[in-house]
Amino acid sequence: MDVDAYSARNRHTWARLDYLTGRRKLTGAESDELVLLYRRTSQQLARLQTHSPEPELVAGLSAVLARSRGKIVGSSPDTGSEILRFFTHRFPAAVYRVFGWWLGVAVVFLSVAAGFATWISVDASARRTLGLQEDSTALTAPGGTFETYYTEHSNDAFAALVWTNNAWVSALALFLGILIVPVLYLLFMNALNIGVTAGLMAEAGRLDSLFGFLLPHGMLELTAIFIAGGAGLKLGWTLVDPGRMSRTEALAQQGRATAAIALGLVPTLLVAGLLEGFVTPSTLPTPVRIACGLLAETLFLGYIFLAGRRASREADSATSG
Repeated sequence: MDVDAYSARNRHTWARLDYLTGRRKLTGAESDELVLLYRRTSQQLARLQTHSPEPELVAGLSAVLARSRGKIVGSSPDTGSEILRFFTHRFPAAVYRVFGWWLGVAVVFLSVAAGFATWISVDASARRTLGLQEDSTALTAPGGTFETYYTEHSNDAFAALVWTNNAWVSALALFLGILIVPVLYLLFMNALNIGVTAGLMAEAGRLDSLFGFLLPHGMLELTAIFIAGGAGLKLGWTLVDPGRMSRTEALAQQGRATAAIALGLVPTLLVAGLLEGFVTPSTLPTPVRIACGLLAETLFLGYIFLAGRRASREADSATSG
């Protein structure tokens, strides 16, 4: 079975079914057509589950059929169940499937940041090359702008500000990925900023303060940005190399996965924002603050790799069974 040709031949049927399902009112003829298309698409999904190795295609059709079934029987989908399934299956599976991409982003990002930090801390000419001020005491001194940045606003306002900013950066990384270059630039500039700050703090002998203020929230925050960047680049690469599918179908499929990641990262970044707003500037001992960040990071990665791997295997079993 040529899955690409089969999908292209029946795509209009699936689109029509989705369109009728989304309409508030149907004529008698349209209602009959909806039932007919539902039965036909159910049979086509069964064939795809036998022959298609594309879990996203199967998942997309399954979602359309679920909505259509609710329309036919006159009931709405269980919103609570849909939300639960999103966070137990769709989101972790989507992140898990692009693990190689965001791991690569993480390695390059941290390497660039570490490279700039080392250069600035050991080479006096680095400041001139990068256009930095010769005197950075205002930034690096105890009680300087690096530290007061986390305390100049109220905790709740700062958490909201950080959440909004990080969500915006992640959204740009995700949806500008189709162009690839803007995402690479965005990631590079963020790595440069972190590297410059780390280099200046290292030169001043204040690495303890740097890690004490960055790690409580930065581990989860950067992981979310790495995921957004990796998923965005994966979306862009799909345009370059769509694999066995047509570019339109491949982009649609990867676009759905990217949208799922974007939605799932919203609460993730909310947690990072709460850590940055309430834990990072708190009077808790530094080891305790870092432990809070490490716990959040461990729980998130465990969730992605355990729930994501399980959901991916279930989808793979559905397509081969």
